[in-house]
Amino acid sequence: MTFKQQLHLVVLLSIPTIIAQLSSMIMQYIDASMVGSLGAHASASIGLVITSTWLFWGICTTVAAGFSVQVAHLIGAGEPKNARAVLRQSLMASLLFSLVMVAIGASIAHKLPLWLGGDESIVEDASRYFLIFILSLPALQLNFLASGMLRSSGNVHVPSILNVLMCFLDVIFNFFLIFPSRELNVLGLDIYVPGANLGVVGAALGTAIAYLVTAIMLLWYLFTKDKNLRLTTEKGSFRPEARILRKAVRISVPMTLEHSVIMGAQILSTVIVAPLGVASIAANSFAITAESLCYMPGYGIAEAATTLVGQSFGARQKLLAKRFAHITVYLGMIVMTLMGAIMYIAAPLIMGFMTPDAEILSLGVMALRIEAFAEPMFAASIVAYGVFVGVGDTFIPSIMNFGSIWLVRLTLAAVLAPIMGLRGVWIAMCVELCFRGLIFLIRLYRGQWLNKSFEKIKE
Repeated sequence: MTFKQQLHLVVLLSIPTIIAQLSSMIMQYIDASMVGSLGAHASASIGLVITSTWLFWGICTTVAAGFSVQVAHLIGAGEPKNARAVLRQSLMASLLFSLVMVAIGASIAHKLPLWLGGDESIVEDASRYFLIFILSLPALQLNFLASGMLRSSGNVHVPSILNVLMCFLDVIFNFFLIFPSRELNVLGLDIYVPGANLGVVGAALGTAIAYLVTAIMLLWYLFTKDKNLRLTTEKGSFRPEARILRKAVRISVPMTLEHSVIMGAQILSTVIVAPLGVASIAANSFAITAESLCYMPGYGIAEAATTLVGQSFGARQKLLAKRFAHITVYLGMIVMTLMGAIMYIAAPLIMGFMTPDAEILSLGVMALRIEAFAEPMFAASIVAYGVFVGVGDTFIPSIMNFGSIWLVRLTLAAVLAPIMGLRGVWIAMCVELCFRGLIFLIRLYRGQWLNKSFEKIKE
């Protein structure tokens, strides 16, 4: 393949995955803006537990990746029948795992807001929001698994379209569940709109129902329509095999541990922010949500990198895998640099959409403008990690993520927060992301990750 063909393929795969990633974050943005209209306390109740929901959310994605990476390798090697066998087994294993996560999450839902230092005025809503999210984990797990399998098969458009649809469904469900019954004036006509008036609970229920509906549609398409993975091709066992499970565990466990310690650090950051007051909690949560609109394109390109590098690896095309690695990382840095510039300029507009509170708005704008400077290097770490996942190299990158966030970010945040308030927390985040991007770029260009992966194949 020529460079132009490679770049064209990267862009073709990246655009739908970027759209899918953005749609997921827009759902959180919509939840935040709708709940933000209810006041600072409602916003803070979600902001208090949002990083905890991301912990469980991310663990579900890493479990799905343990199987979808295997499928990408098998599709690249021209073995669709074996890929379908992995798919069958992944369904049962993933569903059982999500039920375990439900049990763990439900058992701590009542106490979690108190552990995080939340004010009594927001504890009850925070606990309910978290519990409803936890109960939706099986649907979320199947959503991630089906989307990952379709992308590994080379089908990026269907999961992207359905995830965009999920965003629209979330808006519709929230519209009726969050607010009370009311009359809206549309083109001069007064229209009665029924509402459940559930507030924060309604936001959680709307998102959970959207997850469920989308998961059903994704699974239907995967089972009946995908040319490589449709299960109507032949019969097979859904019972997990030790060999496939071992490989899934080898890929997933480092990613799961890495994500857990990173999100543990995010949760600890919330604990650092909590004493700064309700406004700081809400602003911190809104800024994290708003920033995600900036870095989600990087995660979309990272998924394309995982697919392209993974299939090249499965086809034993070492040089092609290396070229795709470099192209995707460069593309990610360019896109997120542009997104960072937009975020810096549009920060007041972005935050203003989520909250009318002047104090929260001011703090959020400050945080976003600090973080804008970290986006290029943040992109390098995101996409390079996706490259490493594509060849099943997850242990060392996980250690790098862990060391960077715990040793650099949290240390700086703990020192700066008492002195500078929320500004200090976000300066610490900016410095850490730049450091993390640098070490990922160094590892990418040294190339040992690729050489060792191919040596394992020969063995």
